[in-house]
Amino acid sequence: MQPKTTIKTTIIIAAGAIFAALVAIATYLFVIPIPATTGYFNLGETVIYTAALVLGPFVGAFAGGGAAIADLLVPGGAVFAPATLVIKALEGFTVGTLNKKLFHKTQNITLSATVSVVLGGLIMIFGYFTYEVAVLGYPVAAALIELPFNVVQMVIGLIVAVPIMYAVLRVFPQLKSQI
Repeated sequence: MQPKTTIKTTIIIAAGAIFAALVAIATYLFVIPIPATTGYFNLGETVIYTAALVLGPFVGAFAGGGAAIADLLVPGGAVFAPATLVIKALEGFTVGTLNKKLFHKTQNITLSATVSVVLGGLIMIFGYFTYEVAVLGYPVAAALIELPFNVVQMVIGLIVAVPIMYAVLRVFPQLKSQI
């Protein structure tokens, strides 16, 4: 019989791979280009947040990395792929980690999920702003045009992910121990 940690690690890797694929699909299927930066608005955040809230930081990080796959597929998005890999993985990891810590302190799953998503979303918002200005050399004004799109992307992710989290935890109450 395999040790319990090996089985848990295998499950995390498998779930992470599945969620990374789902993020790539959700990101790729709904793209609204932002001409000022060649970035784009998408719905991948909803899946990243759901994965991180339900299955924790490592699955959230794997899921976030899936957005880089979509960047490679979306016309003009490849320039963002390296940043996306880091930013979205860090975002997913942060949401999962904060949600666990805050839930243990507050015992309020809605509050912990909301605060976690907002703080994780700020990593995405300011991560892309910094990348566009510091690495891609876009003018600050151009990068500022994208900020509201990223804020809306985060808010939509929150509005969608929290109810999905509740639905998943209602169907699979044993997953609450992951939080």
